[in-house]
Amino acid sequence: MGISGADKGINNPPFPPPQIITRCDIMVLQEVTDTKGQVVPLLLNTLDSTAGPGAYQALSSPPLGRGSYQERYVYFYRPGRAQLWDWFVYEDTHPQRPDVFAREPFVARFSLPSPALPELVLVPLHAAPGAAEAEIDALHDVYERVRERWGQQDVLFLGDFNAGCGYVAASRWGRIRLRHDPPFRWLLGDDSDSTVRGSTHCPYDRVVVAGERSQSLVVPGSARTFNFTAHFGLTEEQALAVSDHYPVEVELALDGAWGGPQHPPLALLLGLGGALLRLP
Repeated sequence: MGISGADKGINNPPFPPPQIITRCDIMVLQEVTDTKGQVVPLLLNTLDSTAGPGAYQALSSPPLGRGSYQERYVYFYRPGRAQLWDWFVYEDTHPQRPDVFAREPFVARFSLPSPALPELVLVPLHAAPGAAEAEIDALHDVYERVRERWGQQDVLFLGDFNAGCGYVAASRWGRIRLRHDPPFRWLLGDDSDSTVRGSTHCPYDRVVVAGERSQSLVVPGSARTFNFTAHFGLTEEQALAVSDHYPVEVELALDGAWGGPQHPPLALLLGLGGALLRLP
């Protein structure tokens, strides 16, 4: 998934259109490769002008990856809706599965204005295509690390898992602990499509939720890909200037109820998996 740094306006979209981010209380971008550290401040300035000063804050991981090519995970969040408590880069040293991740998950813990779900942990992953099965399976180890570190069971995994179309064969899903163990609920099925190109249909980007409380608050039908091509009336060429993947999203009813305007969802979490941010 590529996102250009050129500011082209909504008819030729910038990276990513602020209208995508401002749909969200928390958003995660992936594949950020800005070595000069200019993109995130620039995007925050854009959000200040569109959503109001200080409407969003950002948290960026260190560069992650093997060799010279490295990426960052970046969280954008509304401080009035979610408070950042803590974060860590997963230490990829499991004795049975050392160095399994090409880009270790950057785990963040948020407090939410909700007695029903006072906090939530987010785990983004951009899996290497050739190692997608092993990396998705190893998210189970990340979950155990979160439980050990924070005693937290409400965890949301999201991002470009490369979870399909030859990278994970149907016959292999039974070997993946994150797929079949009871704590985990996959919110997007294998028939979903998170690719922008009309010629492809692949469920690369996923949302997986763990924890009874958070699972009970998922608004029915809210887990989906956000088709910004249709939403903004773009051509495929214009959409590809934003990204070749659609974001995945889910809404949580933090007041513990849903079903009408009197119970709107209080949090929208959306991850633009595999988003490549770079300045021209």
